Amino acid sequence: MNWLSNITPPGIKNIFKRTDESADTLWVKCNDCGDMVFHRDLEAGQQVCPSCGFHMRIAPEERLKLLYDESGYTLIDLPDPVADPLKFRDEKKYSDRLKDYRKKTGYQDAMIVAVGNIDGLGVVTAVQNFAFMGGSMGMGLGEALLKAAEEAVMRKHPLVVFAASGGARMQEGILSLMQMPRSTLAVQMVRDAGLPYIVVLTHPTTGGVTASFAMLGDVHLAEPGALIGFAGPRVIEQTIREKLPDGFQRAEFLVEKGMVDLVVHRHDVRATLSRLLHVLTKDGAQSAKPKSVVALEPPTRLTPDLTMIDKAAE
Repeated sequence: MNWLSNITPPGIKNIFKRTDESADTLWVKCNDCGDMVFHRDLEAGQQVCPSCGFHMRIAPEERLKLLYDESGYTLIDLPDPVADPLKFRDEKKYSDRLKDYRKKTGYQDAMIVAVGNIDGLGVVTAVQNFAFMGGSMGMGLGEALLKAAEEAVMRKHPLVVFAASGGARMQEGILSLMQMPRSTLAVQMVRDAGLPYIVVLTHPTTGGVTASFAMLGDVHLAEPGALIGFAGPRVIEQTIREKLPDGFQRAEFLVEKGMVDLVVHRHDVRATLSRLLHVLTKDGAQSAKPKSVVALEPPTRLTPDLTMIDKAAE
């Protein structure tokens, strides 16, 4: 009990507490510029700092809400993977960790899959949830991506994946690493059906996710400042004992090297995806082969010039 409890009448104590237990404070400190941002302003700005443009993490359901038309979206039921196949334990049981994260996030694992319309075009979307064990790739995520691919093929819809992960889930050992070839097969299913597959790389996208489905897209978009790579820059520097270039493995650096096609501000992601998907599925055929993807020049600014995409749609 603190001094405030002694002087505040019991009936009004709760006015000093947030009713929303998911947030600790009314203000959020930007990790980049250090400014304090009112949480409602941050929500209105899609979790982008108004002072410096730093892209903070955004919840999967909020990302889907921003992506799809006003008609909304439908979550796809995902298969239940084998729970704790290795009976792993470190400081606590893996099964207990899963229970904690499922209670905290409200989701069963690190990926959710939804279907809906983007400007009238049906699209299946898979979103990684970094809040669930760092978006780590385990059997649950592998099952989710396969289900997303199957759903896209069945509905003849494009597949869009929002990647955000620290890599493979060590608590599942080799079974986690086996999701890399499984996810590759999922992507191949979409390709064989002649459907577009687009990946949006968010901060961070690393490890086995980068080494598999996150780098197999027909088009790769990235949010500004996103860290994208296999090992992190600190690990690389310690390994090669050399100083890395400024901005190494960041989205802007990678677009210059051709690893990423476009760096797109979060406010422009929906419009960019809509234009790309309508180009790749033009004439309503929804059967554009990967070779028909328009060659895009690296952008000179964070909000890309989409003139080439528009011309291809004519």
